[in-house]
Amino acid sequence: MSETPAPKEKCIESYVYSFRKDIIKDKVALITGGGSGICFTIAEIFMRHGCHTAIAGRNVDRLNKSARTLRETTGCRCLPIQMDVRKPQEVIAGVDTCLKEYGRIDILINGAAGNFLCPLDKMSFNAFKTVLEIDTLGTFNVSKAVYDQYFKAHGGVIINITATLHYKGTALQAHAGSAKAAIEALTKHQALEWGQQGIRVLCVAPGPIDDTEGMRRLGGGIPKEILNSVIPIGRMGTRKEIGEICLFLVTDMAGLITSSTLIADGAAWLSDDNSHRRVEFLNKLMAKM
Repeated sequence: MSETPAPKEKCIESYVYSFRKDIIKDKVALITGGGSGICFTIAEIFMRHGCHTAIAGRNVDRLNKSARTLRETTGCRCLPIQMDVRKPQEVIAGVDTCLKEYGRIDILINGAAGNFLCPLDKMSFNAFKTVLEIDTLGTFNVSKAVYDQYFKAHGGVIINITATLHYKGTALQAHAGSAKAAIEALTKHQALEWGQQGIRVLCVAPGPIDDTEGMRRLGGGIPKEILNSVIPIGRMGTRKEIGEICLFLVTDMAGLITSSTLIADGAAWLSDDNSHRRVEFLNKLMAKM
C-alpha cells in the first residue's frame, strides 16, 4: 500500500523573533533531512536569523521545492543537495558541493532519520539494519566528512537530532531507539576528541512534536487530546520550539555546552504509558492498518 504523500512544507506564519535577527548572520549550516519536518523548520529559523543553508536528502524534488520556499520566505540562500547519508562517497561529494557554493560550513545538523512502528518479533534483519544505517552511520558519515573537509581546521558546531525512545524502552521502536542511543554515545566521543579543535557537539532529543511526519506515521492514530493529556506540560511541542532550541545552541551563548543532550519533550518520557497494555493496544491498531 502506498504512503500518503507528505504535505508541502510551509514556513511559520507571523514569525515572532525571540533572538536578535542577525545573531548568526552570514554563517552557513548544512542540514541533513532539511527538506521536511523539524529540520525544514530548523533551516527556516536559521535563515530568518541571517544564516545561509544547504539542505540535504534523497528526494531531489522535495529538496528543490523546500529550498525555493525557504529562499522566498527568508531572503537567505538555500542550496538543495541530493545525498544518501548511508553512502560515504555521496556524503563527501555533498559536503564538497556545499563548500564550493559557500566557502565554509559553520554548523552541521544531523537530522536524517528513518522510522516506523514494528514489534521486534515481526522486524526483518534488513529493516533493523536500514534504520541504524540511516540514523547512526549517517550521523557518523556526515560528521566525519564535514570534520575532514572543514571543521578540523576551522571549528564548528554539530547538533545530532535524537529522541527519547531508548531512555526506558519504547514499544515497537527498538530499531529507532537503538539507533538514537548509539548517536548519543557517538556525540560524547565526538565532543571529547574534537573539542580542542574548536568543535562543540550536542544532541537535541525532541519528544512528541505536532505537525510532523513522525506524529502522522508513529502516533498510532491516538487523538491529539489524549496525547496532550499524558504530557506534564499539557501539550506537544512545536517545530518552532525545536528550531529555536537549536538556534540557541549554535550561538556563542551556548559556548560552554558540549557533549550534552537537551531533552525537549515537556517531560513526556517521564510520564509516558509504556506498559504491556500499550503494546497490545498498538499491535491491535497496526493489525487494522
